[in-house]
Amino acid sequence: MGRSRYKIYEPQKPHFLTCTIINWIPIFTRKDTVQIIIDSLNYLQQERHFKLYGYVILENHLHLIAQTDNLAKEISNFKSYTAKMLIRYLEKKRVERILRELEFRKKQHKNDRKYQVWEEGSHPQLLQNLQMLIQKLEYIHFNPVKRGYVDEPIHWRYSSARNYANMESLLPVFTDWK
Repeated sequence: MGRSRYKIYEPQKPHFLTCTIINWIPIFTRKDTVQIIIDSLNYLQQERHFKLYGYVILENHLHLIAQTDNLAKEISNFKSYTAKMLIRYLEKKRVERILRELEFRKKQHKNDRKYQVWEEGSHPQLLQNLQMLIQKLEYIHFNPVKRGYVDEPIHWRYSSARNYANMESLLPVFTDWK
């Protein structure tokens, strides 16, 4: 897959984003790797004025609905930081199979690093109205159900579905738009 042509022209509005692990390698099968993502999103919300409307983290990708003043930069920084933390974790735990795959799948022009964790781009889609926002929230919340991992969206702990059901969740999200 080549470099993304998608651009964020209205960062002050919510966008639907997808961040995919290179070659769909299943990295988020361990609680600790998912926690790297949760902690990073939490930091963005607390320190970078990142408004997170919804999310889901699956074994090899994640979907977000978010907005901030410079969304492209924040997502780029998020991916860069989490890549470093994920590699550090995988090296510490000696997860050689995944590390070899991340090295093998690295794009040739990425000659400043040994590994590539994320696919390039995040395919941002501007959510122009409330109907689009609701449709994308339903899509991300039902993603684990469609994959057969759970029967109900609220059963997937790595999702904002619990936030919208007024249940305890791993990460706060902005729900005041309702």
